[in-house]
Amino acid sequence: MLTTLSRFSLLRFPAAINTTASHFHTSPVCNEIRKLARLRVVDNSEIGKAAMMEGKPPRCIHVYNKRQVGLIGDKVLVAIKGQMKKGVLVGLKQKQKMKVPKFDSNNIVLIDDNGTPLGTRIHVPIPTILRTILKERTHNKGTDYTKVLAIATRFV
Repeated sequence: MLTTLSRFSLLRFPAAINTTASHFHTSPVCNEIRKLARLRVVDNSEIGKAAMMEGKPPRCIHVYNKRQVGLIGDKVLVAIKGQMKKGVLVGLKQKQKMKVPKFDSNNIVLIDDNGTPLGTRIHVPIPTILRTILKERTHNKGTDYTKVLAIATRFV
C-alpha cells in the first residue's frame, strides 16, 4: 500500500515512483541586493537604455557598505554591457522600514565617480526618505548625491 507522500509524488511525477520531498524548495526568496543581483536602470542614460533594451540588465558586483547587503541610498558597483559603473539604489523589493515604499523591482540610477548622474531624468518615482539619506552622505569635497535628487521628477 502506498503512503500519502508517495501517492502525491505519483500524481505529480508519474515517471519517478520512488521520489521523495527533495524536489520541493524550502528556502525563502532572497530579495536583498547582494552580489550578482539583477538591477533595473531607471534613468535615461545611454548605456542604461541600451542594456535594458537588449534584455541584459546590470548585475551588482559590489555593495559599498559593511554588511554587503544593499539598502536604499547605498552606492553599488555594477557590471553593465561589459563595463563597470557605479550607481545609487533608489528602490528595492526587500522589506523596508516603516513609511518607506516597497517597489516591484530593484531600481538603480547610474552615476560617475564624483556622484554626477549619467542620465538627465529619472523615469520612476523615488521615495522621499531618499532626500535625507543622500544629503547625509554628501561630503563637501567628495561625492555630491544631491544631483541625483535634482533629476528626479516624482517622489513617493
